[in-house]
Amino acid sequence: MNTPLFIGIDMGSTGLKAVAFDSGSGATLASAGSALPFFRLADGGCELSGDAIEQVLMDALQAVAGQLGERCQDVRALCCTGHGAGLYALDQDLRLLRGRAVASTDQRAGARARALAVRCGPELFDDVGCPPWAGQPTLLAAELLGHDAVQRGALHRLAFAKDYLALLLTGELATDASDLGTAGLLSLETGAPSRLAFEAAGLADLGPAILPLRLPPGAVIGHLLPERAARSGLPAHLPVATGTIDVLASLAAVGADRGGQAVAVLGTWCVNAVMGRALASKPAVGAIVHVGHDPEQGASRRLYLDNSPSSMANLSWLARALGFGSPAEAVDCAMTVPLGAHGLRFLPFINGGGAPEGATAGFIGLKAHHDRAHMARAVVDAVAALHARHLARLASFGLGVPGRVAALGGGARDSRLVRLIATFLGHPVQRCGDDESGARGAAGYAARSQGLPGLPAPPMTWVEPDLPALSAHADFYDSLHELVDHLRPAFTHLAEDQA
Repeated sequence: MNTPLFIGIDMGSTGLKAVAFDSGSGATLASAGSALPFFRLADGGCELSGDAIEQVLMDALQAVAGQLGERCQDVRALCCTGHGAGLYALDQDLRLLRGRAVASTDQRAGARARALAVRCGPELFDDVGCPPWAGQPTLLAAELLGHDAVQRGALHRLAFAKDYLALLLTGELATDASDLGTAGLLSLETGAPSRLAFEAAGLADLGPAILPLRLPPGAVIGHLLPERAARSGLPAHLPVATGTIDVLASLAAVGADRGGQAVAVLGTWCVNAVMGRALASKPAVGAIVHVGHDPEQGASRRLYLDNSPSSMANLSWLARALGFGSPAEAVDCAMTVPLGAHGLRFLPFINGGGAPEGATAGFIGLKAHHDRAHMARAVVDAVAALHARHLARLASFGLGVPGRVAALGGGARDSRLVRLIATFLGHPVQRCGDDESGARGAAGYAARSQGLPGLPAPPMTWVEPDLPALSAHADFYDSLHELVDHLRPAFTHLAEDQA
């Protein structure tokens, strides 16, 4: 008898992928997906049409079913994960308002977030675990839809990327604590929706009623609609399980959701995270997320994050701007130039910066002898150093197992990038060369919905630091972050000019 198969769907900030896994071996049996056609606006907006989401989703599922062939009958459940925050605002018919979703990299609420941080940033951090930031659903809703969106009846529900995918597949809407918490909508103390978060955004009427039903990961939301099954070729009435935000799904895929291991996700965002218990004193990290109670340990769990909106997005921009065929080709070119790019530095904030707030990207020290190889090296160095900075910050608060970091995401496919991070940190880093950890984690939740413990973890390899170069990397690391810190007034000045 064949082993059960489970499908995980991962919708990131740039693409969507559906992957089928064997529950016995953990092997990938089918995979399909494509880039999502986000369109960027001159005012910092980043949006995606609902029609495009549906088309990419169904094409991916149809391709996976085609690759599985007769083994489609062994698929037992599927589950979705996706990027956090952004704005998936739904009307009373549960359709996207304006027919569009807004990415978490959207910067149009930046001025609103900065003003709110001045007014009540510390109070919000104490209550919900994060300061205001441009990609939050409440701030985007206030900025784009207006304070009266609820009163006008335009805004009926707030959802997240994974929830919208599940809605398309089942007709049912639900979410989980990880997305709500990462968006700064849950009280850290109680896990209930935070009234302060809605009031501070000027959306007091949004409140709990505007949020979807909350379910634990691995609970069944609903079943694949007959028309979706027919179109995709998957079994009719296939159970669809609740997932989590992509970073937590990735942690679960490699077993780091319980071990306290720090994880760096080299994706569109520079995500660095550790799962742990609730601490008596809140560490001053980028965000603390309430993700529920762990019955096995008898304690509340927190996801500790230190991140920025830009990681591999910097390399994607570089490839487009300088005519490289792909980000991988840009890395190849970069490695023809030594660390430091002969004096050229890059500020790795192409989609903005979480810290410092208002940060933007740019080259510093550009001279006539620099060419695109130097520019590529400056970007690569800065992306790796930014991950290392966030990871070091988490470690400074005792978060994570000392010397244990796992690198995941698309960027982790390149061992050279991981080795850079390891050398900046001064210790080995584990690497997951399978960049579908988010989809694997989602498929694991699908397996749990059917009474299985999850999926086997993917293989991990250790990447050693460049020991002879530790001193040079430490000097570069210190000088780059000193430069970023000195530029804080310039970031503030530029942000005020754009307001």
